[in-house]
Amino acid sequence: MSGDSATSRSAITNAMTIDVEDYFHVSAFEHHFDKSRWDGLECRLERNMEIILELLARHRIKATFFTLGWVAERYPGLIRTVVDAGHELACHSYWHTRASNQSRTEFMEEIIDTKKLLEDIGGVAVLGYRAPSYSIGADNLWAHEELQRAGYRYSSSIYPISHDHYGMPSAPRFAYHPIADSEFLEIPITTSYVLNRRLPAGGGGYFRFFPYAFSRAMLRKVNNKEQQPGIFYFHPWEIDPGQPRQHGIGFKTRFRHYLNLHHTEKRLNRLFADFHWSRMDRVFLS
Repeated sequence: MSGDSATSRSAITNAMTIDVEDYFHVSAFEHHFDKSRWDGLECRLERNMEIILELLARHRIKATFFTLGWVAERYPGLIRTVVDAGHELACHSYWHTRASNQSRTEFMEEIIDTKKLLEDIGGVAVLGYRAPSYSIGADNLWAHEELQRAGYRYSSSIYPISHDHYGMPSAPRFAYHPIADSEFLEIPITTSYVLNRRLPAGGGGYFRFFPYAFSRAMLRKVNNKEQQPGIFYFHPWEIDPGQPRQHGIGFKTRFRHYLNLHHTEKRLNRLFADFHWSRMDRVFLS
């Protein structure tokens, strides 16, 4: 256990989540890796997932794995390993297409088909959904209704911040019911305030950009001062500094994707020790 975590660890249990996708699936690279090329690219997911599963097991943490249907179809053994280890299997779409770029019919068909695919492979019910790139927002809130109709019980698809690619700053910061007279939940990614400015506190590139102590302090504030569970997320490619480097991408994209990849695994090890963690369904649906 790291530092002073033994005496200051919050009693609140947070949700640990992994978005199961490889480096060539990310939205920032969508114009560099056509879907027709995916099967011919070097896939590093199995190796990275093995490291993640070992790290979780070492800390006795059960997590939620928001998984692409494309991944599940090609690596069914990996999906069964996740389920057999006691983790929650959830949906992250099939193709990693942003929900905001889909019609209502396209969205509906994909979430139904991918849910069935994951359930057939994993042998468990799939209750949760996360839109690629947090692409549910003010212009497509109808997505919640379609998710409920398809049998999902919660979504974790809204990031209540301002960002150039996603975000809905007007959304509630903590879990809420987006549909009247329904138990369906939207569970936004965690944010906190610094000098009256709302900042991300739930992982991703921000976890790699800021010093670890900053992320720890913001999550502790959410747990200890606001008495709310946090939601943290990361991707398997974020622990992989050896992944193929892409050329012809802009400086901002290159900076966001490759920054501090060599520090992520060490920081996750500290994060896992400094807080209590569990699956999304056990934190929010119990």
